[in-house]
Amino acid sequence: MRATERNATLPGGIGSEAQSAATKNTRTMRFEDQTTLSDVLSDATLMLPKDKPVTREDADKVVAAELRNNPDMATTPGGVGAAMAAAARLNQYSPT
Repeated sequence: MRATERNATLPGGIGSEAQSAATKNTRTMRFEDQTTLSDVLSDATLMLPKDKPVTREDADKVVAAELRNNPDMATTPGGVGAAMAAAARLNQYSPT
């Protein structure tokens, strides 16, 4: 919803695909058979209705979600949260 700036999940969109994958993964016994974030995001640019620069607030929300969903309460070095934070920093200092 942050990427699309809409208050609802778009049917057939990335959020919908991610929710479906998460549900399927809870019923998939073997890790190798589970859908990965990479699988969901492979065609993300084609599925987004428009491009939106990453903001610090976006990055903070992603990092918080990453922490909340990790039993060790840690982010993954070089993971999605780190990539979002780096993009937000670049966008913050980017000339307009």
